[in-house]
Amino acid sequence: MSTATGAVVGLAPGRPEESSAPDAGTSFSVVVPTVGRPSLGVLLDGLAAQTGPLPDLVVVVDDRRGRDAGEDPCVAAVERARTAGLTVRLVRSGGRGPAAARNAGWRRTTSEWVAFVDDDVELPAVWSRELVRDLAQCLPDVGGCQGSITVPLPPDRRPTDWERGTAGLETAAWITADMAYRREALVAVAGFDERFPRAFREDADLALRVVAAGWELVRGGHRAVHPVRPAADLASLRQQAGNADDVLTAALHGRDWRRRADAPLGRLPWHLVTTAAALLAVGATAAGRRRSAALAATSWAGLTADFAWRRIAPGPRTRDEVARMLVTSAAIPPAAVFHRAKGELRWRRRPPHAWPPPVRAVLFDRDGTLVHDVPYNGDPAKVSPVDGAAAALRRVRDAGLPVGLVSNQSAVGRGMITLAQVDAVNARLADLVGPFATVQVCPDAPGVPSTCRKPEPGMVLAAAAALGVSPAECLVVGDIGADVDAAVSAGARAVLVPMPVTRPEEVEAARTTDRVQVAATLAEAVELALRAAGGAA
Repeated sequence: MSTATGAVVGLAPGRPEESSAPDAGTSFSVVVPTVGRPSLGVLLDGLAAQTGPLPDLVVVVDDRRGRDAGEDPCVAAVERARTAGLTVRLVRSGGRGPAAARNAGWRRTTSEWVAFVDDDVELPAVWSRELVRDLAQCLPDVGGCQGSITVPLPPDRRPTDWERGTAGLETAAWITADMAYRREALVAVAGFDERFPRAFREDADLALRVVAAGWELVRGGHRAVHPVRPAADLASLRQQAGNADDVLTAALHGRDWRRRADAPLGRLPWHLVTTAAALLAVGATAAGRRRSAALAATSWAGLTADFAWRRIAPGPRTRDEVARMLVTSAAIPPAAVFHRAKGELRWRRRPPHAWPPPVRAVLFDRDGTLVHDVPYNGDPAKVSPVDGAAAALRRVRDAGLPVGLVSNQSAVGRGMITLAQVDAVNARLADLVGPFATVQVCPDAPGVPSTCRKPEPGMVLAAAAALGVSPAECLVVGDIGADVDAAVSAGARAVLVPMPVTRPEEVEAARTTDRVQVAATLAEAVELALRAAGGAA
């Protein structure tokens, strides 16, 4: 057990048959971030077919930016899973990456444990039985339990470079392809850092913060299978963007983060030398120094050939694989150096603050929150602010925070009023309570596929972009569950101000959701927002 170093310790593995009676007191939910791959259906089918306990809730988080025009594969997979007996909730996170998607998922759960699995993982029928057995053995100071990953490789040939890279998941630490965290630990560290935009280092960062908060991480005996998914020819080249994330990780956790996270350095030093040789060859040629140019070019060619051979030799050596390795081996070193330099420029020049960031903008729902609700109102004369609205918004502006408006206006989509009328109503509201730095309106009617209609996150994301802040630096104030859900899906904080139309279950859900609070009045909501602006809440 090593909270100082972050080492992974093991639980007694046991055998599935020894776990015929899992601890009934161990509750867990499952969070699955997805981009709509067909493998999602396979995963959910596997969850439904478990011989052990089923999860309290499965949250599928669709992280695609748009909505499919035809049949939505996520909806189809979720509906089939519900028919099979799973309790499944589908939410969308707006294409902000796996860290943000996982946050949007686990904040919807209330179970003691949250198991994160990827949408391309396959779960054996005994997975939940083994998971619950592992979790039941965890002491109270254990914050996370990692599963074991098996990557099946072709039995009839040597694996490709991409397949060998995927097989590295079998020995990787902290990976959330199959890892359960105690929900209390996630709350303590505010979940995943959403500044990590890719499936890279976000899991190591979370593990390091959980360990730093005093929790231990253990390796359990539950197992999952991670097939090698098809990849484009230049997939290894695109992976070099992760070098920028390494800089962010080092800026957050110090120079020795690799040792504590069990993350080897890799070939970056050689990529630096190779790229330097190429640049020297070009520079010497331009300066007319032919001998120096030849020497540098020879060095570059030798280093590139060595890198390519290290990737080709253990592989199948087919014509396509050799061609792919030659092209990418020449392109990877400068790409790695470019992304490393990009990360250095971004994160070294402006060191990152601890996660989560303080609030820098406050977004308000309109009807029922700032004004007395007049259904489908298109008449500025009927705008009547709630008591204290002008004073509450003035407090926010006086604190130096921009104020935004995010409002569903389905009457436009229903053909009852026009966008011009909505603009006139919003202008009248601004006359009465003060100006808004951004106004976001969604005209979509219910039942129409929409990325902006709350509870979808689109308006919150658009408001954050318009204000030049990240969604995590926003706080949304609203009066119903859709306002809260939009904030959670976008990665923002939220304050619910219940009104007569607010359902009791919406209030209860808000009270149990991380980074969401309940206020009795609009003035109290603003007070909570200002506290969050003073530091991480």
